[in-house]
Amino acid sequence: MTAPRPVIDCLVNVHFGETEKQPEFMTKVRDDYFKGPTSMFDPVDLSELLDEMDEHGVQKAILMDNLAKPSVTARKFADARPDRFALALGGVNLLRPVGPLRELTSTVADLPVAYAVVGPSFWADGMYPPSDAVYYPLYAKCAELDLPLCVNTGIPGPPIPGEVQNPIHLDRVCVRFPELKLCMIHGADPWWDIAIRMLIKYRNLRLMTSAWSPKRLPESLIHYMRTRGPGKVIFASDWPVLRQHRVVPEANALDLPPEVLDNYLYNNANEFFFKER
Repeated sequence: MTAPRPVIDCLVNVHFGETEKQPEFMTKVRDDYFKGPTSMFDPVDLSELLDEMDEHGVQKAILMDNLAKPSVTARKFADARPDRFALALGGVNLLRPVGPLRELTSTVADLPVAYAVVGPSFWADGMYPPSDAVYYPLYAKCAELDLPLCVNTGIPGPPIPGEVQNPIHLDRVCVRFPELKLCMIHGADPWWDIAIRMLIKYRNLRLMTSAWSPKRLPESLIHYMRTRGPGKVIFASDWPVLRQHRVVPEANALDLPPEVLDNYLYNNANEFFFKER
């Protein structure tokens, strides 16, 4: 039996089951947007997650975590299997950044943190696009730490304002912070062409296809991966919103040369998130 192609899943949610009642916007995403099962928000069993990863060649997964409300499950999994799990840290209070950024620095020193993350539509009622100076302390700190920063792009699934997640707002960020390793996450719909043009323009920018079924990715992005961008696009599932047993086979079925597929599934993430800092 042929071994599965190696994969890094760069966005996995194991914290959903820690909340007895999900906020309304999360249930709307599940029911109206992804048509997901009720079990999407169940507690996660470590052995079951590892079994799914092993079946599909997922060698490492990055688990969502939060500075303001740490995920007990994510940190437990990362502590139990540091060979298989790293963390992604959100929850930085950008309106009062000094203390949280000190905590970010300390946490990065103590835990296996692969990247920091911020979702412009998900805080402050979507008032601040990523070009706003309120983000600058976070950008400067991540650049100082050589810590990649992931920023949500594309219209979000929940019924919240989406314009702030237009990737054009990262244009000035890339100009002003060329040292910052920056990644657009959750695709860029309906602004794929803007995102692709930005990827061509800036060496420090990447795009992650988390929360996107690979078979639903636009042909313009697949063409870019085949041609000018074999090192720029990164795979992720957004598990359990999309399970690995669905998205990994779909990714393997894409019309991509083997070396480009290897980059998409493993090499690009390994280089961008796990290269020794």
